[in-house]
Order: sequence, then structure tokens, then C-alpha cells
Amino acid sequence: MASGNDMKAATATYEGFVNLIKYSTPVIALIAAFVVYIIQ
Repeated sequence: MASGNDMKAATATYEGFVNLIKYSTPVIALIAAFVVYIIQ
């Protein structure tokens, strides 16, 4: 585990990653649905 000040940086990185996943997942799902719609 990270210790001291490194823990703050690790937490910031993790939160950034979680936010990226949280906002990109619906966008990817919409793009996939649009592609499936076009293919049909």
C-alpha cells in the first residue's frame, strides 16, 4: 500500500479512474446501441 503523501495521490488517481469509468460506460453503451441500430 501507499503511505503518507503517496496515499493522497493514489486516492486522487483512483477517484479519477472511477469517474472516467462512470461517465464513459453509458457513452460506450450508446455508441454500441447506435452501431447495432445501423447494422440492422
